[in-house]
Amino acid sequence: QVQPVESGGGSVQAGGSLRLSCKASGIILSVFSNSIKGWYRQAPGKQRELVAAITSSGDTNYADSVKGRFAISRDNAKRAVYLQMNSLKPEDTAVYYCNIRGYTDYWGQGTQVTVSS
Repeated sequence: QVQPVESGGGSVQAGGSLRLSCKASGIILSVFSNSIKGWYRQAPGKQRELVAAITSSGDTNYADSVKGRFAISRDNAKRAVYLQMNSLKPEDTAVYYCNIRGYTDYWGQGTQVTVSS
């Protein structure tokens, strides 16, 4: 059973940085490598939104609100996806979810990020 597991969340002051990690167990390398990997977030009372995504070829896509501050990367050999978050703002506060999209969507349980002003 494929299970992405996020880590690296926490509480930080505005302007600080965090690095989220997502490691997927139970997935074969070729499926992971060919998947689209993304980070989503959901703030209280809001819909889940895409933060960043990276394709199998390494093309990236970011929400306008995080461009220039966040960077997504992956390590296929480790079956891992990362989200480097810099210059964090209070509005970045949310639960962050890892998504691996191949023939099936796989979601992690989420990790809380709290940014205080």
